[in-house]
Amino acid sequence: MSGEKTPLSLSELWEREARRWAKWAREPGHDSYWRFHRDQFFALVPEPGRLTLDVGCGEGRVSRDLKRLGHSVIGLDASATLIDLAREADPGGTYFHARASAIPLEDACADLVIAFMSLQDVDDLEPSVLEIARVLQNGGRACVAIVHPLNSAGKFATAEAESEFVIKGSYIDAFRYSDRVENNGLEMTFHSKHRPLEHFSRAFEGAGMVLEAIREHPVPDRAAKKPSSRRWQRVPLFMDMRARKLAR
Repeated sequence: MSGEKTPLSLSELWEREARRWAKWAREPGHDSYWRFHRDQFFALVPEPGRLTLDVGCGEGRVSRDLKRLGHSVIGLDASATLIDLAREADPGGTYFHARASAIPLEDACADLVIAFMSLQDVDDLEPSVLEIARVLQNGGRACVAIVHPLNSAGKFATAEAESEFVIKGSYIDAFRYSDRVENNGLEMTFHSKHRPLEHFSRAFEGAGMVLEAIREHPVPDRAAKKPSSRRWQRVPLFMDMRARKLAR
């Protein structure tokens, strides 16, 4: 119908949130990255090799931490503002404004790809995973963290530690959703797309990659002091995965 507006893409929505996200992400101790998820995720990450590509690098905190661990890192993100902020925080780094589905690098140039909390925020999952596989050398690995599909499909009924977890809609069907969150005076709206685990598995399968590790970490005791946090010791917040590119 004429006159109807085309919905904004997820990348366009994240561009709108870019500066709010940078404030949120850069406040030490503020979110799960600082409290526990970074360390849980990095346990899956191989030792530094030839080149590590950080897909959906945002304002660059994962890239900067990987560099401190000895990785040679290139970051890319679909948000121009976030790439500018990443360059400002790391003037000596290499960052590209590009979509995950159109990585501006040559075939087989990297031995490791990181996609930390970014693949649930792309509209085009399968093309993005194909690009990840293209830039990986044979035997190279992709380490991925996403919002756990169980988390994005349902909600706790209350904030109590023993609250029921309820899925009112569909776990199987894919759908877009937005979560507005406020914490310690900072506000942020997360725009993502729910996909069941099978969608991710099929995307890697179709790209010639095999999943070799899946982790569903509970929130550790040190980060679960409130009842609302202890709920997430029964239902996983995140899913971490490592996939390997097969030789063809």
